[in-house]
Amino acid sequence: MLKEIAIFGSDNGKNTTNCLINILSVLKPHNLNILLHENLAKIVDIASYGLFRNLYKENIIPDLVLSVGGDGTFLETVLQVKDSGIPIAGVNAGRMGFLANIHDDITGSLEKIVRSEYTIIDRHLIELTEPFGILGSSNVALNDITIQKADLNMIRVNVFVDDLYLNTYWADGLIISTATGSTAYNMSTGGPILSPADESIIISPLSPHTLSVRPIVLPGTSRLRMKVEGRSAEYLVTCDFRSVRLPFFKELVISKADYTIKTINVEGQDFFSTLRNKLMWGADRRN
Repeated sequence: MLKEIAIFGSDNGKNTTNCLINILSVLKPHNLNILLHENLAKIVDIASYGLFRNLYKENIIPDLVLSVGGDGTFLETVLQVKDSGIPIAGVNAGRMGFLANIHDDITGSLEKIVRSEYTIIDRHLIELTEPFGILGSSNVALNDITIQKADLNMIRVNVFVDDLYLNTYWADGLIISTATGSTAYNMSTGGPILSPADESIIISPLSPHTLSVRPIVLPGTSRLRMKVEGRSAEYLVTCDFRSVRLPFFKELVISKADYTIKTINVEGQDFFSTLRNKLMWGADRRN
């Protein structure tokens, strides 16, 4: 039985405000202890709610976290939760997303959540283990880590899998994606779509110089080591929504993180229904 729910989001305009007010009106009759992130304090009167700034640092362990916004907000929520094991439910305040997939029937979905009528999907993350700490306190990504050129010149990325040479990619960059991220940047480059619980790691090239180069799916236990070369002084590394520039002599090591993110799957709002609706599979273009 749920007792405490935390709500994370940002003040992103009218849609977020209306969505948050709707959420609170559904939850309030259930006598739950509700914690609001300080980003939301300007939207509603916080006198009746607890306030938090950072779940992880403040050692607050609610029964679950509602991420209110879009997929970008969901990725920020992941950094709030980290390895605490707190489940996350994504409530979409705008267009339907793959992570923030509670969209059409928010009231009905929340009622199911309150009644614990949901399942948990463990989503795997990847981690930039070397160089350590270049992106602050967390180098993990739920979607993807990318290596990209920092100027107009293409780069060369020498990739080793468990110390076995895989390939040298002449390209604008590489996307190293999780199953969750397979429907993000990876999909836009023609990479494969994986089910969210899959542990695999995908490597997809960005505008490769050699047309025969294709995305590859590797076991989740793989350790990837990458040497980046180019004509300029540095290259760009992104980790979900964070980024940093590195000199070419800095090698990268990427592997699966040692914890997962628990996400809530409400009946009717599952990954496959989101996939069909968002990509319009089966839609008759004649209509």
